[in-house]
Amino acid sequence: MRLVAVLLFSSFFSTAGLWAKSATQETPQTARQALMEMFFSKEPGTFLKHLPAVTRATLDKSGALAGLQQYSLLARQIQTQGKSLQTFEAGSVMLATEDPKTGQRVEVVIDNDSLRGDADDIEVSFHTYKDGQAQRTPFMPRIVFAMKMESGLWTLYDIAVTLNLPLADPDLLKTISEGMKARASMASPQVHVQSQTQIPTGAFGDAGALADIRKILTAEATYAATYPAVGYTCTLSDLDGFGAAEANEHQAMLISSGLASGRHQGYTFLLSGCAGVPAASFRLTAMPTGESYGRRAFCSDQTAAIRSSADGNANTCHRSGTPVPSPGN
Repeated sequence: MRLVAVLLFSSFFSTAGLWAKSATQETPQTARQALMEMFFSKEPGTFLKHLPAVTRATLDKSGALAGLQQYSLLARQIQTQGKSLQTFEAGSVMLATEDPKTGQRVEVVIDNDSLRGDADDIEVSFHTYKDGQAQRTPFMPRIVFAMKMESGLWTLYDIAVTLNLPLADPDLLKTISEGMKARASMASPQVHVQSQTQIPTGAFGDAGALADIRKILTAEATYAATYPAVGYTCTLSDLDGFGAAEANEHQAMLISSGLASGRHQGYTFLLSGCAGVPAASFRLTAMPTGESYGRRAFCSDQTAAIRSSADGNANTCHRSGTPVPSPGN
């Protein structure tokens, strides 16, 4: 009888030990969880963590690895801009962001999750809402994230993007039409400013660059006044408006798409120095490139005072540039 009791107690504690061990083990991370952690974790280094080992090694050798750390802080950047961010480990919605100032909500929805052993293809689409009403956005992309298990960790091996552009869609046609009308309405006064610009050298390239600088300076002032919580922007594309149904802080409809690309009329335009939230300052530079090589560089800031440097160097311009007369002077 005593032997039976000993065996029973031994069996009980062995089973209990196995149960306790299994209960304390962490549940393996899913590919979906790894993908969300990669882009939206607040912990630095998570983006690099989920890249393939061969990719990390190549980037490390090239010196580009440190620059990719910023993608690990995507969630923090979104929240700094005053937007809420939610991630969901289950259900059709994987991620949602909402801007309380504009009432706009964007959801990343999982349309297909194809798990095959150590591989998982996650297909997502984007859906936008304005004040709770679904917005038709026919040119929103669909993305497939190909995840693979590597050394016990889900890594991102491939990204496939599909963009559907229905050229007969009424919403798309309305957006294009309104965007073209907005740019056309801005064109007349801008051409008038160019005709008044006085350039000591008389070079056409200089005149074009100065006119573009004044357009950007005017756009920055309008942008900061329209979006006081953001202040000035150091992203030229924020001042563009192509593809937006209405002006917003990322598509403000203030300059043309050509100028917003950063390369225009033989010059490269760069915004920098936007510090703080809201940003109270910025620096603007126009450097000659290509066929404009050898011409002057131009620079300005939130004061709207424009300077130039004959050596075409942006640093010289900001440090000791020659003041450019205002139009009409």
